[in-house]
Parts: sequence; C-alpha cells; structure tokens
Amino acid sequence: MCRSIKTLREPYAEVVTDADIQAAALQYVRKISGFRTPAAHNAAAFDAAVASVAEATAVLLGQLVVRGGGAARTGADHAAASAGTTESGAHRDR
Repeated sequence: MCRSIKTLREPYAEVVTDADIQAAALQYVRKISGFRTPAAHNAAAFDAAVASVAEATAVLLGQLVVRGGGAARTGADHAAASAGTTESGAHRDR
C-alpha cells in the first residue's frame, strides 16, 4: 500500500522504537486521508487517528509470535532482554 511504511516485526526489524511505530502510523494516516498535513479544522481528527493507529500497531507487535522466535520486541523490550529482565522487571525464561 505505502512503500515508505516498513515491516516492523522480526526478522525484518530486530528492534522497533516508538519513533518507528509513530512514523508508520503517520504514513498510514497520510495515505488513507490523502493529506500530508491536514488543514487546521482537520488537525484534531488527523492527530487522533495517528495516535490510534500507533497504539493499535504497538498492541499488534506485542502480541505477534514469529515461528522460531518470540513476540516482536519494542525498543524497551529489547533493552530489558539485554539486561535479562522484562519491562516489568521480571526475569525472562531463556
């Protein structure tokens, strides 16, 4: 659909940052709305849509399980895994 939106799950992206998710959400909303930058009277709806798409994307990536791997990781998850803990501070089973 939109070539500037990159795949954000493993193995295509080992670490996904909030900025990656936000950029993909923005590109998606720009594509479907037809606006690069909305007029002032549409800005609130545009910004709300970007926030909703970003939230849904984060939930999706957090729930996906890739065969031969685990759940897709966000930047915070990757840092926690490197430290041997999850975002909540609990140790992961290795």
